[in-house]
Formats: sequence, C-alpha cells, structure tokens
Amino acid sequence: MPTLSPEYTVHWARGLDELPVRTFHDIAKLRQEVFVVEQDCVYLDLDGRDLEPTTEQFWVAYDPVVEADHPTESAAERREPTVAATLRVLDEGGREPGLRAIGRVVTCPQHRGKALAAALMEAVLATHGAEPLVLEAQSHLTGWYGRFGFEVAGDEYLEDGIPHTPMRRG
Repeated sequence: MPTLSPEYTVHWARGLDELPVRTFHDIAKLRQEVFVVEQDCVYLDLDGRDLEPTTEQFWVAYDPVVEADHPTESAAERREPTVAATLRVLDEGGREPGLRAIGRVVTCPQHRGKALAAALMEAVLATHGAEPLVLEAQSHLTGWYGRFGFEVAGDEYLEDGIPHTPMRRG
C-alpha cells in the first residue's frame, strides 16, 4: 500500500449502519462536487445502492491537525477530519457468484497527487483480492487501473459524454 502522510488515514465500513452520518455526508458531497459539478455529469448519484447492507464504503480521512508530530491547531480549534478520497464496492453476486464492483472512485481536487486513490484500491484488494472485481473506468485511466491487475473487459462506451471502459480483475 502506498505510504500516506500522517494526516491521511484509510477507513472502511460495510453498510450505512457502520458509517458515521457526517462521514457519509462528506462522501456524498465529494462525489457530487466532482462528478456532478466538476465533470458536469448531471445524474442521481444517490442511486439507492449505498443503502444496501452489503455495500462497502472505503475512504481516506484528512485530519489537518496531524502533521508529523506537530499539531497545527489547538484542541479548541480542532475540526473533524474530512473525506479526501472515496470509493464504494457493490455486491454483484446476483450477476456472478462472488462478484464485486468498484465504483464512485473520487479524490478531492485539493488532495490529488498524493496516492490516495491508490491507497483505497490497495485496501479493496487487501479485502477482496481473491474475488472477481469489475469496474467501469474512465477510459483515460485504464492504464492506472491496470497497475492493480485490472484488464479491459469490453468495448469503450460513452456515459454522460465521458468515454468509459469496462475492466475486470480475477
């Protein structure tokens, strides 16, 4: 797994009951800020799949107070950590036994270039690496997903005006 700076920590939860409400709010907000606003894809991000008890949320929390061993704020000024990157894993066992789908992979613009999405992908592989995994990659990222053992598994298609390519591992 990539080594992250101390202010970044990787987390995981299965089902919304295990996920703090504020964290899910921050996850949904980040997905909307990037997919709907930045990428100009008007779609219903909250599609009901997050409510499924087998859906897993992976995220990187950013805590600006933690910086090596020197806090940057006093305890009175301390904020809750925010979500810097996230992805979700869906149970697609109805399509194929053991199949899981990775989706909604997103990093906050202010935190890009810090290997946060790579850390999330490594966390998913540590949890589900022996199982078949699929994803719908934005086509310009197929090489990046290839680093994690994913291979192109179908023809490129347009979704919301953005080229996507189906990929599979295992």
